Amino acid sequence: MIDAHVHLWLKQRGRVNGLPVYDLGGGRSMFGDEIRQMLPPAMTDGVNSAERLLAHMDFSCVGGAVVTQEIIDGNQDEYLRQVRQMYPDRFRVTVLYEEQGLPETNGADGIKICAGRLQDPDLTHHAAVFAHAAEEGLFLAIDLADGTAQTAMLREMAQAFPLLRIAIGHFGMVNRPGWKEQVCLARMENVFVESGGITWLYNDEYYPYPSAVRAILEARDLCGMEKLMWGSDYPRTMTAITYRMSWDFVEKSPLLNEEEKKLFFHKNAHTFYRFGKLPELPAIRHMAE
Repeated sequence: MIDAHVHLWLKQRGRVNGLPVYDLGGGRSMFGDEIRQMLPPAMTDGVNSAERLLAHMDFSCVGGAVVTQEIIDGNQDEYLRQVRQMYPDRFRVTVLYEEQGLPETNGADGIKICAGRLQDPDLTHHAAVFAHAAEEGLFLAIDLADGTAQTAMLREMAQAFPLLRIAIGHFGMVNRPGWKEQVCLARMENVFVESGGITWLYNDEYYPYPSAVRAILEARDLCGMEKLMWGSDYPRTMTAITYRMSWDFVEKSPLLNEEEKKLFFHKNAHTFYRFGKLPELPAIRHMAE
């Protein structure tokens, strides 16, 4: 399997609504004006490293992962280049676009745009970064603002750069009004949708997330299963569930057939993110079995 949406950092140093985000210990962070459980509490030092994620991946038989970024974590470009170099077969990484000119993309596979947090939300005003990604053969990971606020703009950019691979995050902010318009962008050949954060968005319902499964089926009917990819949104979602739970609610569902699950968990992401041969990971029985 390939996880299309994870986060890593050695030190969190981001911002939200103009206020700082930083580690407090015990997995907690100051998140603007409130304390939030940012990591599982056992991650007492606030370090969200590749090695810790790899332990989860190996146990859950997840061969590869795509490290996206978020402004609330702060720029992690330097560390992610190191991760890419240390584990080239396991990770694909992004650099963060921060509206300060074009990011340095050396050593990265893609560029992340937190579109819903842009000071200038008009994506057409950021055409240069789309062009740069297309010219360099990079993918573009983008989390759009809720609903339809930026869908027409992204459609225009996707049409302007038809060879640019674009992955829409958070499953189009599924369960927010207008989410289907984001998913419908994946009818374009170069646009895909990944499900990172879907368990966060359906947190009130909780495991096994029947509404999330139904949303995946709705998205399949809108753009085709060959345009959808699984993502966990590790580590924040691990404050509520285990890493394995972030995918097995789909695996256990009888509403998708085996070929659809292979597309969702592996085939689509393997092609989109240009992974090579992934390790064969044996299933390890756990002590509750």
